[in-house]
Parts: sequence; structure tokens; C-alpha cells
Amino acid sequence: MIDAHSRAWWRATLALCLGSFLVFLNLYVVQPLLPSLHQAHGVSTLVANLAMSLATLSLAAALLVFGPLSDAIGRGGIMRLTLLAGGGLSLALAVVPGFETLLALRVVQGFVLGGLPAVAIAWMGDEFERSAMLPAVGLYIAANSLGGISGRVIGGWAAESAGVSASFLWVGGLTLAGVALFWWLLPPARGFAPRRFRLSEALADMAGHLRQPELRGAYLLGGLNFLVFINLYSYLTFRLADAPFSLDARLLGLLFLTYLGGTLGSSLSGRLVRRASPPTCMALGTLLLAAGMALTLAPSLPVILVGLTLAAFGFFLAHSMASGWVGRQARRARGSASALYLVFYYVGASLGGVWLEPFWRAGHWPGVVLGGGLVLLVTLTLAWRLRRGERRRAAKEASAQGMA
Repeated sequence: MIDAHSRAWWRATLALCLGSFLVFLNLYVVQPLLPSLHQAHGVSTLVANLAMSLATLSLAAALLVFGPLSDAIGRGGIMRLTLLAGGGLSLALAVVPGFETLLALRVVQGFVLGGLPAVAIAWMGDEFERSAMLPAVGLYIAANSLGGISGRVIGGWAAESAGVSASFLWVGGLTLAGVALFWWLLPPARGFAPRRFRLSEALADMAGHLRQPELRGAYLLGGLNFLVFINLYSYLTFRLADAPFSLDARLLGLLFLTYLGGTLGSSLSGRLVRRASPPTCMALGTLLLAAGMALTLAPSLPVILVGLTLAAFGFFLAHSMASGWVGRQARRARGSASALYLVFYYVGASLGGVWLEPFWRAGHWPGVVLGGGLVLLVTLTLAWRLRRGERRRAAKEASAQGMA
């Protein structure tokens, strides 16, 4: 097993962070382009948002395939090949003839991009010592946010300079170069123990995960928080593209630099968990997300940017804690347990437009904030229940040790 902060730990962590960066570079390149797609193709805001939501939904479906499959055949090959396919599909998106074809390719791309997120944390669970897991997960999720930032900034900059096709060309080219480095950096697996893949066993594992309260609460918390967070940005691009802000695609892409707050939040998660339990940190992250969202109601762009930065810090803090919690609490089949967390996570993202669109139509931006706030009340309750359950288990263990 790989020790924390050893040379092998840094190499493996760097490889997985790079892979995570490339996944989210490709997934989120389209987000600052939504107002452009809305205008160029004459589609509604909900239909334009399908370029994001369909990709995240197909990514969620892929997790149900790649997670259990990785428990049988290994994880490294899945990560390498799916990253390569994701970059190739970005290049193909640069030459699509129409919006319908773009949506179809985004569905396929979302599916292949699910390969690495489905298995990366399970790979860590196989190869890293327990003490090495949390800091690696924090850095890995920080790379998620950096990839998301870069995809959106590059997408907005390239689209404003040379059109939407240029955004996909830039991202596809960067991805193929990054895959070569990832291929070299990722060390061979040594702790992996294959299990023969049986559909009945895979379904039984997933049913077992869903019956485990510690996992079920984290699944729901991660999915519902992401429902709010990612669609907060999507609807904000429509708000800021209109008067009085009237931001172009390049400036909308720069808006996502506020994700750096999330990079900081996930990077600090390993330190914060030494002072408070993971469920407490999940609750804290959710409260900060809610506070940041409330700040975006201001009519001032600088205040909105502060609110987004705070929301990103809180969201990624809660996400880091929840995903790491799943990796530690799963009693078996870590690959499918981590994959199931991400299924909830990305299904939440894809359903956010359906939930928030009526609030947008009825109340514009204040309506979106109201709809998101209602969801965050639920996730705060979930964090409180996880904290209560953790205390009960700790009391039982202390009582059992006293009796022994």
C-alpha cells in the first residue's frame, strides 16, 4: 500500500488529478456557450441547457457500467481509454452540422467521460494506505474544479475569438496531449483483487449500498447539493448575458474563475476533518453554499462574484467530505459504492434544470435562489442525520470496548 506523501503517492495522485482535470475540461467547456447556443439555434433556455444536462445524465449512466466493471477487470485501462475517447469526441464536436447532432455527441461524450470518475477513488482505495486517502481525495476534487474552470474559461475565450467550434478544437487538442502524460504517470495497480463480474452480484452490491444509511445519506446530499450548485452557474449565465450586465461569452467564461474558491475548499478538507467530523464539515459546506447563493441576489457584479466564490468553497468542501466518506464507509465493492455516489451526483446536476426552470420563469433570478434554497434545507437535514448516526456508532463502540 502507498504511504501518504511518498514519491509513489505524489506520482499516482498527480496522474489522477490530471485525469480528473481532463474529464471536467471536456464536460464543462459548453457551459459559457449556452447563451450563444440559445441565440444561434433559436432554442429555449431549457433546451440550450440540454447540452450540459444530457452530458451529465449520460455520465451518470456510465458510472453504473464502469464502476462494477472495474471491480472485475481493473481500473487503469478504463481510465486511459475513456479519456482518449473523450478528447477525440471534443474534436468531433467542432465539426457538427447542427444542434441535434451536437446533443447526440454530447450524450456519447458524457458516457465515455464517466470512466475515470467511476473508478478513480476506488483505485485510491485499492492502492493507498487509509491515512493517504483523504488528502489524495481532496487534491483530486480540487483538480475537478480546476478542470471545470479551465474548460469554461477556454470555451468562452475561444468562442469569442473564433466561434464555438474553436472551443472544442482547443479542448480536444489539450486533452489528447494530457492523456499521453496521464498514461505515463499512472503506476501499475498492485492492490487490486479482481472479482468475476456477475450482473446479479453487481445489483446486489448496489442494493446493499442503498440500504446502508451512512452511504444513502451521503448519496442524496452530494446529488442535491450539485443540483443547486451547477445550475446556479447555468442560469446565472443567462442572467448576466442580459441587460444590465450584457456580458459576452469570453467574460462569462471568466466568471467560472470563482471555482477557485472550490479548489481551496477541497484542498483544505483534509485539514478541516482533523478538527470536526465529516458530517459536520458537510453541514458547514452546505451553509456556506447557501450564504454564497444569497449574495448573488445583489445587483452588483463584484458582490455576485464574491457570492459565487463562497458558494464554490462551500460546495466543494461538502463534496470532498461526502465522496471521501463513501470510500471509507463502504463495506465491500468500493468501485460500485463510489460510482453510485457519482450517479446521484450527476443525476442531480441533470435534473436541476427541470427543478429550477419553473422558478426561473416565475421569478427570474430570485426564483432560482428560492428553488435552490429549498433543496439546501433538505441537504442540511441529511448532514445532521449523518452526524447523529456517527455519534451513535461511536457511543456503541465505546460501550462495547468498556464491556470487553
